[in-house]
Amino acid sequence: MRSPLKLGIDLGGTKVEIIALEDGTQRLRRRSPTPQGDYAKTVSLIASLVEDCERELGAQGSLGVGIPGTCSPDHGRIKNANSQCLIGQDLQGDLEQRLQRPVRLANDADCFALSEACDGAGAGAASVFGVILGTGVGGGLVINQQLLSGPNAIAGEWGHNPLPWRRSEDGAISRCYCGKDDCIETFLSGPGWAARSALGLDAAALVNAANSGDSTARAAFSLYCDQLARGLASVINLIDPHVIVLGGGLSNSAALYSQVAPLLPRYVFSDQVNTRLVQAHHGDSSGVRGAAWLWNDLR
Repeated sequence: MRSPLKLGIDLGGTKVEIIALEDGTQRLRRRSPTPQGDYAKTVSLIASLVEDCERELGAQGSLGVGIPGTCSPDHGRIKNANSQCLIGQDLQGDLEQRLQRPVRLANDADCFALSEACDGAGAGAASVFGVILGTGVGGGLVINQQLLSGPNAIAGEWGHNPLPWRRSEDGAISRCYCGKDDCIETFLSGPGWAARSALGLDAAALVNAANSGDSTARAAFSLYCDQLARGLASVINLIDPHVIVLGGGLSNSAALYSQVAPLLPRYVFSDQVNTRLVQAHHGDSSGVRGAAWLWNDLR
């Protein structure tokens, strides 16, 4: 008997990507530019990608969609999205009406975490905390290959807690876009780190300069690692995950893993830290794969 076809959509600010998985194996993958600021065209594009994919593969699949925001459990409409045209829209309902089937939605960081928990760097672990270190700082928590979704649909949003154990070398207070001061995102996101370093370099250039031996950049990277260790320690103290998987552009620095892991015992409330800190296995593919895995109860 043929395994169920699982379709995943990654709805990003610049591209909409679709993947088709069968038994975890990629059958098809396509991407198209995101219609900028046009909700109706975005819905139409997603539906067209799904229909074209199913026509090519000769089968209908389940559909999960990863979004740069959250589907509110109170009213079912999109909130907290950096793609403004999605806010207040009933994306799930509109897609279900267009495609005539159930659709599951989740935050893109949740999809990343689910992908890595199902068949990525956290496969086989009872609990996985997935972390995005990129333009923003997001997270998702997966227990036994199932996303944890709380009553506010914000589980894993560690980036909007304040940096713990703050000290003078962390620098001046900075206002986050959410309206609060000194959110972890203002320290650990690529733009946040670059702004606080005051070296006139973006995050990628900072990493390259540190790797090349520039003393100022190396000091900035060491401080970043310590701040990351503090932020992750607060997560470990609270939920004690078996594995923490890092994704996003900053996760590609190998030095991050060798420097952050030894710092964790300074801050974690335990005599030993057994949590594994690992890089994402699927890299940039984790988001779209995780969207497909939103239907991982279908075997």
